[in-house]
Amino acid sequence: MKESLHILFICNKSPWPPGEGGPIAMNNLITGLTDAGHKVKVLAANTNKYSVNPEEIPEVYKEKTGIEFGYLDLSIKPVPAFLNLFTGKSYHVERFISKDFEKRLIEILNKDEFDIIQIETLYMTPYLETIREHSKAKVFLRAHNIEHMIWQRITESTGNPLKKAYLQHLTKTLRKYELNNLGKYDGVIPISHVDTAFFRKVTDTPVKTVSFGVDPDKLNMDEQGEPEHALFHIGSMNWMPNIEGIQWFLQEVWPMISEALPDVKLYLAGREMPEWAWQLNLKNVEVVGEVPDAYEFMKSKTISIAPLFSGSGIRIKIIESMALGRAVISTTIGAEGINYTNNENILIADDKQSFFEAVKVLYEDKQKAKETGRKARQLILDQHNNNLLVSKMVEFYREVIK
Repeated sequence: MKESLHILFICNKSPWPPGEGGPIAMNNLITGLTDAGHKVKVLAANTNKYSVNPEEIPEVYKEKTGIEFGYLDLSIKPVPAFLNLFTGKSYHVERFISKDFEKRLIEILNKDEFDIIQIETLYMTPYLETIREHSKAKVFLRAHNIEHMIWQRITESTGNPLKKAYLQHLTKTLRKYELNNLGKYDGVIPISHVDTAFFRKVTDTPVKTVSFGVDPDKLNMDEQGEPEHALFHIGSMNWMPNIEGIQWFLQEVWPMISEALPDVKLYLAGREMPEWAWQLNLKNVEVVGEVPDAYEFMKSKTISIAPLFSGSGIRIKIIESMALGRAVISTTIGAEGINYTNNENILIADDKQSFFEAVKVLYEDKQKAKETGRKARQLILDQHNNNLLVSKMVEFYREVIK
């Protein structure tokens, strides 16, 4: 079998710049594969929800990946959204269908021969049929999450009856689409063991966990002086689980912290910070918004909070915080897919009282926070080393090609 593989990535958003979860996961794998000597080509959706200026992508990255874009308009349009109620199709997925994107994909498939085509996220599955018509490559789904489960959890926590009914419809059609299409792939690659266990129950397609990896060489641990002993949250604030989690934390946990620990500060960072967040008028809560360098921001504070109650897959910002030696307080759902030991390399808290107590323990005992962060870093370097995970991915590709 030939040494290097030719791999086409079809991405639901640009892997560059690697500024939030999905793009970071895609970028780390793509650069890991090119560094290992494989030939990679990227076709990514450029959308109104996550827009990238192709001119700003570094030339060296363009050369490495041959990155190209197709524009997708992901605006929710009231009439199609309403009519979708009567079609039984998944509106979540339908929005990603574009004739122009398909046309460019066909041109790429006719021009080059690929060994592997990797579809990043379920939402790019509509292009699977086109791929089968124009390529003999083995096709893999990289499942960043179990998509319908995220929406199931969001639906369950929605109070408004009309909104809940509509979300139930969306979740049902998304679940049907997700389960019906797994068998059409040659391989499924979830990024958490929890998701793998689910997929193995519902499909005969080969499934292998390849988690999210960090490149140890890119984790510059030079601290610019002593970090501020404070709490921080960093995450994309257009993603429903992050919004829900932070609202819960501010309403339920923050009042307890303010009363018992009046000196604690909380910094909220992330792109697309909603208007309500900017208008928060809470003592010691600073809304930072998008930061120029996520790693530098994380290194400037000591305690990361991840109050997540929906979502699946693996929370990349938690892994990065741990890799940078920060102490993390997370819910069980937030830490899914990480092989942690509670109270040793992370603190797990699933209700307001235990979340408050975890903050109290780490804030009052700086040494404990430092030690938790040190052990967290070790865990990530041992189990989420990008080079090892890239090798695991290639091994799976080769098993399926055989």
